Amino acid sequence: MARYLGAVVCFAALAVPALGAAQVAQNATVRRAQQAYDNLEYRQVLTLARAALRERLTGAERARAYELLGFTYGAMDSILKAVDAFKQVVLIDPERQLDPNRVSPKAYSAFDVALRQVLLVRQLRVDSVSFVGGQGAVPVRFTVTQPARVVARAIGTGGTVVIDSGAWNGQVNLRWPARLAGGDPVPAGTYTVVVDARLGQNTFSASQPIRVSHGRVDTVPSVTSLPGYQFLPETEIPPQSWRPVGLAFLYTGGALVGTLGLESPTLGSSSKRELGLVGGAALVTGFVMMLRKPAPRPAEANILYNRLLRDQIARRNQDIAKENVARRQQVQVTVAPVPK
Repeated sequence: MARYLGAVVCFAALAVPALGAAQVAQNATVRRAQQAYDNLEYRQVLTLARAALRERLTGAERARAYELLGFTYGAMDSILKAVDAFKQVVLIDPERQLDPNRVSPKAYSAFDVALRQVLLVRQLRVDSVSFVGGQGAVPVRFTVTQPARVVARAIGTGGTVVIDSGAWNGQVNLRWPARLAGGDPVPAGTYTVVVDARLGQNTFSASQPIRVSHGRVDTVPSVTSLPGYQFLPETEIPPQSWRPVGLAFLYTGGALVGTLGLESPTLGSSSKRELGLVGGAALVTGFVMMLRKPAPRPAEANILYNRLLRDQIARRNQDIAKENVARRQQVQVTVAPVPK
């Protein structure tokens, strides 16, 4: 039996959340209650935590005292009392979270039930973003613990602007265009995003300050080419041709045939030698003409292609010029949360 109790005590000690340095209470009674809880002296924890709540405490100390009560009641299987204690914790510190890996399942379940029984707006976040006025939005997200009528507003330099409203529960994701009713961007300055939730007579509000600044919109540079397209050479070198050599052979052969056909005893050997020299010269000339690099000639298809490509680039630059005229009249809106 003693061994069984020892195992239970060890398990309970592992389930107890450690009190970090940032959570160390200044109140002596709260510190004693924490020490008793670390020693698993649950009756002593209840006595000391209740006594601490009758003293003058800071908000963090009061939340810690109720949290010790919640953990202790959970360990003692008094789940309803644990839920009531955790309700007080989240009312004092709505952003309080428990790590399921560091607390007992009973305490975590009681904390979760307490969250669903109290109207809260938690985890309000406004992301940093920059966009052209009228072409983007500011992400705003938060969690509502009970079904409620919720209104989100931005209150600041430009007055009050309603972001959105509706009957929501759970995780809510909004996109605020940061524009006035007339369509203009909200004036630059400091604003506070306020989320009000109402359920019957119960109300709750959460807020997050933000800073809105304005800047000029960058213009788009003109283009000299289009992605994936390149200008082609407008001249081309024709392929080598055997035509000059062929003509030389043709002419030389014709001359030889004519010479043989007209051969007579009166035709001297010198005349035949001259005809041979002329034929050889014709063959050499034809061969040289064949080896000579052909002169470039216009590439009609490439010229037409380049003309069409230049027309497309000119049209694109005209569109860019029109877009830049509009961009010079626009505003770059930058929104950033401000630490509380």
